Amino acid sequence: RHSLDCRMNELDRCRKWIEDALEYSGGTHTFEDVKNGIIEGKSQLWPAANSCLVTEITRFPQKKVLHVFLGGGNLEEIKGMQPDLISWAKAQECESLTMSGRKGWSKALADIGWKSQLVLLEKRF
Repeated sequence: RHSLDCRMNELDRCRKWIEDALEYSGGTHTFEDVKNGIIEGKSQLWPAANSCLVTEITRFPQKKVLHVFLGGGNLEEIKGMQPDLISWAKAQECESLTMSGRKGWSKALADIGWKSQLVLLEKRF
């Protein structure tokens, strides 16, 4: 119970960064959806002093990856989370990290080894 309370306190503290990131999600999730995913253990919250990430494990037929679903706050702090993300992902038997986000993330993360893999296109109707 204590662990869940701590996570909820951290989630509330990170709410603005999460909501700001959700503005670019194309309307796929609300803050409550993210909160429920974390409570249910489907998503992981990575809080830091001035930023946070939300991840989820994606299982494909041939491999498992840790997907960075949302991120917001201080860019340098976010980049500094990478070693912990990789360590935890390896412990979960993931082969890589993936991320979806605005185009600017490609340039912002290039210096720590991230490369564009795919482009997401959407046609709204």
